[in-house]
Amino acid sequence: MPHDTPLIATIVAGLGLAFVFGAIANRFRIPPLVGYLIAGVLVGPNTPGFVADAGLANELAEIGVILLMFGVGLHFSLKDLLSVRAIAVPGAIVQIGFATALGAILAWMLGWSMGAGLVFGLALSVASTVVLLRALQERRLIETERGRIAVGWLIVEDLAMVLALVLLPALAGVLGGQQQVETHSSLLSLPASYGIWGVVGVTLAKVAAFVVVMLVVGRRVIPWILHYVAHTGSRELFRLAVLAIALGVAFGAAKLFGVSLALGAFFAGMIMSESELSHRAAEESLPLRDAFSVLFFVSVGMLFDP
Repeated sequence: MPHDTPLIATIVAGLGLAFVFGAIANRFRIPPLVGYLIAGVLVGPNTPGFVADAGLANELAEIGVILLMFGVGLHFSLKDLLSVRAIAVPGAIVQIGFATALGAILAWMLGWSMGAGLVFGLALSVASTVVLLRALQERRLIETERGRIAVGWLIVEDLAMVLALVLLPALAGVLGGQQQVETHSSLLSLPASYGIWGVVGVTLAKVAAFVVVMLVVGRRVIPWILHYVAHTGSRELFRLAVLAIALGVAFGAAKLFGVSLALGAFFAGMIMSESELSHRAAEESLPLRDAFSVLFFVSVGMLFDP
């Protein structure tokens, strides 16, 4: 009896074509990422033949982003992150401001509204975390000084985008759009009645609360869970615990504190890196991380219209 299985079809088509075109790209000494993007184009809605479920592909891609950022966090410590703040913080702020201004000017020259120009500029100002981290991993630069600076830079960009996403609805009226006053299930959305400075204050307070919870509670609970599960001697339970912590912290960070899934996963990995079992945790999460991160690039390829 045939069954409608869009999830299985999306995974099979995405991973299968990604493998084929990734291998071809590698044969011609082209980064496999190009092959993954081509696979996404072929299963996307803009090419004939099989069309994967875009919604499911995006959610699977989010899992890839979470596991990738979690893996990066496992190679970091709070000390490593603070050691690059003198370069990463001012550098990222200047870069975001400069790129946003250039994008807004270009949009103004094209006759766009102020609001559209600001959104366009912000979109240009941030790098793709997944693409950059994947490139750093392939070149084994994550644990170098340049790699730490790049990761710190991306974290600052991520925090800036969290702030931008909650400010844009409050500024919609000023920028020529429609103000969004309703609230949503995610605590990231704040009523415009708070005012601009109120939105900024609440957002920064949520981010600070998340960091405090992770440093105070997470530092005690996460290592304890790992050691408890490790003593059971079950590899399956240990792998399950690692994945549950990574996905659970990321989801909780997004829903309760308005922090991005990627940033929540990074902090989960960074806290877990202080445990003696961090290397084992990295090994257990590596296969799933690589598989789901490939689906991220496939989902990006699905957006292309050749």
